[in-house]
Amino acid sequence: MQKDHDKPASRRGSPFLNTAQAAHYLGLSRKTLEKLRVIGGGPKFRRHGHHIVYHIDDLDAWSEERAHHTTHAPVHVPEGKNEHV
Repeated sequence: MQKDHDKPASRRGSPFLNTAQAAHYLGLSRKTLEKLRVIGGGPKFRRHGHHIVYHIDDLDAWSEERAHHTTHAPVHVPEGKNEHV
């Protein structure tokens, strides 16, 4: 069983992280996370008054959506073809 002091700080207290904390959690720069917020494609965020915050579950979900099993791009096999790649 994991003790509270073994958990990341975000799991011990509030589930909301500011931009700098969320960027650190994801291994991104703060500027990258801010850019993703503007152009799209980043994790969900929330506005709490004038503050932008990220819920840790949304960060985990965004990261999970980017999980891959290989570094190779998928190969498109036309329908009807049964070739092994």
